[in-house]
Amino acid sequence: MASETPKPKPVLPWKTRVSISFLSTLTDYARRSNGTVNRRLMNFLDRKSQPNAKPVNGVSTQDVTVDAKRNLWFRIFNPAAASGGGLPVVIFFHGGGFAFLSPDSFAYDAVCRRFCRRVPAVVVSVNYRLAPEHRYPSQYDDGEDILRFLDENRAVLPENADVSKCFLAGDSAGANLAHNVAVRVAKSGPLREVRVVGLVSIQPWFGGEARTAAEVKFEGAPLVSTARTDWLWKAFLPDGSDRDHGASNVSGPNSEDLSGLNYPDTLVFVGGFDPLQDWQKKYCEWLKKSGKKAQLIEYSTMIHAFYIFPELPESSQLISEVKDFITKRISDLKSNM
Repeated sequence: MASETPKPKPVLPWKTRVSISFLSTLTDYARRSNGTVNRRLMNFLDRKSQPNAKPVNGVSTQDVTVDAKRNLWFRIFNPAAASGGGLPVVIFFHGGGFAFLSPDSFAYDAVCRRFCRRVPAVVVSVNYRLAPEHRYPSQYDDGEDILRFLDENRAVLPENADVSKCFLAGDSAGANLAHNVAVRVAKSGPLREVRVVGLVSIQPWFGGEARTAAEVKFEGAPLVSTARTDWLWKAFLPDGSDRDHGASNVSGPNSEDLSGLNYPDTLVFVGGFDPLQDWQKKYCEWLKKSGKKAQLIEYSTMIHAFYIFPELPESSQLISEVKDFITKRISDLKSNM
């Protein structure tokens, strides 16, 4: 009997492998068999970064509470070296399967600082409610409420922030959230001051009942193995729903009709060792078929969430490509005025 062909594995530095192993183990131990999360364990091991009014490495931060009852708040990242006004505003939604992490988690604080400094942009990183304590559509409600809060409370942002040049961004579940917030805002009509002009979707977390070729090929992948994502979808989606729900299979049988909506130009990042890549590519193609501008950039040798590891050269490259997307989009807007 012929032996099975070994599954391909990415070549990663030891530091990255250790970090990924720790994150995978942490979330595995925090996920209970009864569908709940061990928050005490997560809070103990999830390393936090405090806000700093005095710039650190060229970036100052502050936290703003929107609704204390539902722990809805955001962290503002402001680049100290940026001169003059008119900086774009990036509203960022962190990943974590809708169940884990926050803007003050060390990795997300660090990556938002890098976006802030290198774009440069004022970054607003959103703390939204987590599943399974708060299921769909709580996260989407929180994301939309942040945009409306900023629209009505422009003064909470630095003076150099230009909310007419607003980009939604997120990775993994955060990219799913960014997409759905973009749809909600487009359906409800223009905001008073905030104008969403672009969307950065970093390895978005989408899914469906059918298993794709990439999900089969990379079934035991770190962070987003099939077993982990199945558990997380069950914790997030309404009771009785399957993965073809419109929140997970956004381009599937229950998808929104985007054709008549003012949906923002979108940049989608994909990793060649990411089990979710087929869903991400399908999402990008669906946007194009819906008449929207969408661009896909693939990192053929990268895993899910690779960009949060600064030791990887591809992480820096992704940030440069986000900067280019934002710069070009703003330039296009100016030329069309």
